Amino acid sequence: MSRSLGRAAAGSLLFRRRAKGPYAAYEEALVGWWQLNADTLARSRFVISPLAETFAALKLLHAGQGTHPGEHSWLGTHLPAYRDTLAADPVTARLVRAGLGREWIADFLTPTPRDGESLRDGIARVRATRPADARAHLRLSLAGPLPADLDRDDLPERAAVLLEWVWEETVRPYWGRRRRVLEADVVARTAQASRGGWASVLDSLRPGGTRWLGDNRFQINLHEYPPREISGAELVFVPVTAQRTGWVAWEDDERYAVVYPCAGVLAGNADRVVPTGLGALLGPGRAAVLVLLGSPLSTTQLTAVTGQGLGSVGRHLKVLREAGLVTRRRAGRSVLYVRTAAGEVLVEAGGDDTGGW
Repeated sequence: MSRSLGRAAAGSLLFRRRAKGPYAAYEEALVGWWQLNADTLARSRFVISPLAETFAALKLLHAGQGTHPGEHSWLGTHLPAYRDTLAADPVTARLVRAGLGREWIADFLTPTPRDGESLRDGIARVRATRPADARAHLRLSLAGPLPADLDRDDLPERAAVLLEWVWEETVRPYWGRRRRVLEADVVARTAQASRGGWASVLDSLRPGGTRWLGDNRFQINLHEYPPREISGAELVFVPVTAQRTGWVAWEDDERYAVVYPCAGVLAGNADRVVPTGLGALLGPGRAAVLVLLGSPLSTTQLTAVTGQGLGSVGRHLKVLREAGLVTRRRAGRSVLYVRTAAGEVLVEAGGDDTGGW
């Protein structure tokens, strides 16, 4: 069972209404900052989670609005089927609306990601939630009483089935590319930590929302809630490709997670189509590299995003540089590549046959 966060500040009714349960997962976080020692931060790591990516996709479908062309295209493909699915099942539709509350998420919908956990095992934890706990979590996310049509025992099963549908229909077809995007983000964050320390990484996870405050304090957001001591616990950072999303989750006092949107340039380019004409001119692999370099990327990031080998990416970059289509510059210990003006013209000219993303 989760423990209370401590005594709430005066007038902090939301804090006093904290639900009990094995998990805690709050939209934008309910705690202002976490207290953690240097050893906990040193042991922290990045985790790729199919379940977190699936839940982020559910949130994006629920919102129905994307933040960049890649998300707009994805929504255009999958949003009608999602809405039809919920229209055919009003109880599950009401469950989604209740679970994705204005300020926090119903705990049982977002088990804390675990390193190496399969989607099946993650959803099994959702399915194993006690019905009474699920109802309690929904009352918290609603900040009020539970609607009569949600006072039932099959809520965990319904949530699990919906997550399975979201995965199979809207995430799995793209998972190979998305996983490479997420891995590229992890590589970039790890390199950032080696250059500027963990403080620079924490400051960049969600600009304006997360930052290192010093004195072993990690700010989760701008809300003024009592701190939570997490020293000695397991701490993981979990990227998802959906932008403008993020949440924190924890299991009792043993495992904590910060789910954050991966770097926008990587997520935005995740499903970019290579123009047919450009691919014919340069070759599909080389054209893919040029298309991705609308913003600076390292060879390691390009390798992760494209799925091409490091040697192949290096050869493509050499040819593109010699042709004046790409330039490079050093940023700390990293070498970043970006399109030149000539490269921009070539990509734009070749984009007419694709319709964009």
